[in-house]
Amino acid sequence: MSLGSKIEWTDATWNPVRGCNKISPGCTHCYAEVFAERFRGVKGHPYEQGFDLRLVPEKLNEPRKWRSPRRVFVNSMSDLFHDAVPDDYIAAVADVMVQADWHTYQVLTKRSGRMRELLKTRLRFAAAKPHIWWGVSVENKKHGLPRIDDLRSAPATVRFLSVEPLLEDLGTVNLSHIHWVIVGGESGFGARPMPRQWVVSIRSQCRRYGVPFFFKQWGGARKKEAGRLLDGRTYDEMPDIPSLRTDLGSGLSQVRNSLGSSLDR
Repeated sequence: MSLGSKIEWTDATWNPVRGCNKISPGCTHCYAEVFAERFRGVKGHPYEQGFDLRLVPEKLNEPRKWRSPRRVFVNSMSDLFHDAVPDDYIAAVADVMVQADWHTYQVLTKRSGRMRELLKTRLRFAAAKPHIWWGVSVENKKHGLPRIDDLRSAPATVRFLSVEPLLEDLGTVNLSHIHWVIVGGESGFGARPMPRQWVVSIRSQCRRYGVPFFFKQWGGARKKEAGRLLDGRTYDEMPDIPSLRTDLGSGLSQVRNSLGSSLDR
């Protein structure tokens, strides 16, 4: 578990899987790969094997030990639904999320077809839990829009889109049954540009559908200088989940009693 994540829309990251491989244009300048490969061959480092995919079972139980409620980005350094991750292991990750229900989990994938099928079958026990948010990456029309359709057909209570890096104008997007949209530009060396009109189009569509809109960053080679203001303001909108959290177990109630209002900070 990494506390105090620098990712604007989450509080912490949890990586029971490490490593991945590129499958679409959104992966071209993968920040996770760049980070991991810097440590390839460094003895004892978590990324001694670079960005090669591997399971990390010793990380599975971390959320159960972390008592202070947080929003947790699951596998910021991988993709839980990678073809090489066994169904049994994915189910084990989902079981931890179900049991440690005082956290909110944000699961993001580019392998939307596999996620859809598992949520309908092996992961049905976790699919509709309102403290587990299921999301897909959307970088362009060809690869991203079909992922939205996969997500919409999955039996999830909270569905979200990470439209980052936004690589083209997405045109008209069907946001029905989508509960949150994050938009951001690519950052780092070789970052591809994101014109304002692409962002404004998505913001407008979110308004029409009543979907919370979160603008993460403009990106670019100097992302801090570019900032994250859109038309003079920040957009940090999040799903209003308390009304959905009707089926949580006793764990959350116990944490509420002991921590009081700190849960909602």
